[in-house]
Amino acid sequence: MRSILTGPLAGFACLLVLLGVLAAVTGLDVAGWATGVASGAGLAALTARSMAHHRRDGLGPADRVTLARAVLACGVAALTADSFDGETPVAIFVALSTIALILDGVDGRIARRTGTVSAFGARFDMEVDSFLVVVLSVYVAQTMGLWVMAFGAARYVFVAAGWALPWLRGSLPPRYWAKVVAAIVGIVLTLAAARILPDAVTTVVLLIALGLLAESFGRHTWGLWRLAGRPPSTRATVTSVLAVLLVWAALLVPDHTDDLSPAAFLRIPLEGLVFVVLVCVLPSRLARILALIGGFLVGVLMITRLLDRGFYFAFDRVFHPVYDAAYAGSALSLLGDSIGRVGALAVFIGAGVLCVALLALLPLSAVRVTRLVARHRRPTIRIVAVLAAISIVPTLTGAWPVRQLASASAARLTTQVRDDLRDQREFVRALEQDPFRDTPDTDFLTGLRGKDVLLVFVESYGRTALDSPVVGSALEAGDRRLQQAGFSSRSGFLTSPTFGGLSWLAHSTLQSGLWVNNQQRYDHLVTLDRLTLTDAFGRAGWRTIADVPSNDKDWSVAKSYYHYDMVYDRRNVGYAGPSFSYASMPDQYTLAALQRLELGKQNRAPVMAEVDLVSSHTPWAPLPRLVDWSRVGDGSVFDPMPAEGDSPEDVWRQPDHVKAAYAQSIAYSLDALTSFVQQLDDRNLVLVVLGDHQPASIVSGNGASHDVPVSIIAADPAVTDRAADWGWRDGLRPDGSAPVWPMDTFRDRFLTAYGR
Repeated sequence: MRSILTGPLAGFACLLVLLGVLAAVTGLDVAGWATGVASGAGLAALTARSMAHHRRDGLGPADRVTLARAVLACGVAALTADSFDGETPVAIFVALSTIALILDGVDGRIARRTGTVSAFGARFDMEVDSFLVVVLSVYVAQTMGLWVMAFGAARYVFVAAGWALPWLRGSLPPRYWAKVVAAIVGIVLTLAAARILPDAVTTVVLLIALGLLAESFGRHTWGLWRLAGRPPSTRATVTSVLAVLLVWAALLVPDHTDDLSPAAFLRIPLEGLVFVVLVCVLPSRLARILALIGGFLVGVLMITRLLDRGFYFAFDRVFHPVYDAAYAGSALSLLGDSIGRVGALAVFIGAGVLCVALLALLPLSAVRVTRLVARHRRPTIRIVAVLAAISIVPTLTGAWPVRQLASASAARLTTQVRDDLRDQREFVRALEQDPFRDTPDTDFLTGLRGKDVLLVFVESYGRTALDSPVVGSALEAGDRRLQQAGFSSRSGFLTSPTFGGLSWLAHSTLQSGLWVNNQQRYDHLVTLDRLTLTDAFGRAGWRTIADVPSNDKDWSVAKSYYHYDMVYDRRNVGYAGPSFSYASMPDQYTLAALQRLELGKQNRAPVMAEVDLVSSHTPWAPLPRLVDWSRVGDGSVFDPMPAEGDSPEDVWRQPDHVKAAYAQSIAYSLDALTSFVQQLDDRNLVLVVLGDHQPASIVSGNGASHDVPVSIIAADPAVTDRAADWGWRDGLRPDGSAPVWPMDTFRDRFLTAYGR
């Protein structure tokens, strides 16, 4: 035993030295030390046990090389654990991994040359390979996604499957190709960890390596199956297990992103137990019919839950089946602006295929489970009784929230559909009431006569932005610019009807004085003749303008509902510069074009314009920078800027980077706007500046308010004096005690304050 322990203990001692060096060089924290020591202790114990099993009294020359690789792999594991709480030196991480991979080609050669090839050495080498792949896949998954964990899980899933299928524990002659694939996987994961290739290229290379790994395991499994005489029950067993797992997952998949974790799928679905009991007591034909219907309904419910997760992430609310399907076209356009039309279509096609697959596979899986239960009724009843006892107590005590039960989600869905239909009826009744319907044209907006009025929506400018020092600095700089130009401002908050996107709902809410919080309400509203702020200005003698820089096709409701005299978009403002992801042009150019095309003209009527500033639209990168207003020209001055900024792929790898990019984009839009006011030098200019909605949950967090800042800016004190009783605070930054109004109340307050 003393000779057996010598090698493993020597390896453990070397690991402690390596960890000490890493601590001195990289500042290895407690998690890194604990992971490294635990890995080393496990390595020593398992190596000693395997040596005893194979009756080895010591390590051969090739085994010592493998032991050195194992020590390096434990060091890589320590650095991986350290990376979760801080930055890991990539160069050191990659160096350790590379040395371990190089030594992988040395130990086998030494064993063959020294005549010390053994079953122990082959198993030792394979387990070290597997451990290193696990560690590398965990590290790379932090940046490339959890799917990379499939590399590390493959070997251990195969071993676990051998517990249920004994023929998988057989042995085949060694294959050189399997060794090649293992080396390719290690090299590809190390390249991904080094981050030396573009993300798109890295993803493709990883997928190729994963395909090779799947082929290698598949060929090995096929060989073992043939060696075992092609056991007839294997396919049926695997199919039944997959059917049970699919139904289990469908019943347990959470509807909220925060609830998604492995623990969520370790619960016991009570509805599944009830279904099994019914199958046991019902006639077989009736049980199969129940399985088909139940499987289809579970498929519908699973799709709805997946949509809920997406809507929680983007809009911080559940999916509404009555009217949210209308957003498919808008989502496709937005996704196309972010990742390209082809990529967006691929995502939508993939989502459609997934939905069809779920609706087909879940009924078939439920029928499969029904047949399985029917063949094993007695053991099934015993298993159900035990699982019921295990699951009922935690559910009753609240350890597992009732909202996570499939039946609770189904009940919520039914209630939601009913409430959505009732909501539409209430909206129709609200449309019939308008206190300004019969107001004479001469009584509209008398307090703003002779003024140019800009209604400026800053995309995604939510209350969350005020927590950023970058945005705070931009607001302070904006206040200084406005004061130097002779302007003052007052600010408060409005509650937007939307969150994370769907800006047109906020625009129509502010303009119409009605709460437009879904597409069905919007579609109904724009077919009617409801008075909007734009209508009021137009009837009072203003030339009304819509400036929507990211539109590349006709906006039908601009004329039919809002009745704008002129609509500007990306096609007719003379822009010859680059786009910035979603933003077809920088906000500075949008404002400069408005000045050139409308505000700078002589002998004209006063202008009322709704202006959309979209540089702060998701994905918030790349971002332009301000140039001297005299250099804006046709926008070609912005040509080099997209390449100089961060790409969306770089920004969206980490939530902190997303938040920083969001804050910088809001600061840019505010800087562009206040700089525009300063250089325009128009004392008859009045601005209402507000956000349309809060940014997505990745920035705002879950459960954030729907509040957005709103400011009124003017040089004429008489304009701001009319809003004195609103309770808004001086300056561009509303403080925490500023009033918060629902956005649909703004129209009536504004028309009242500035009317006769």
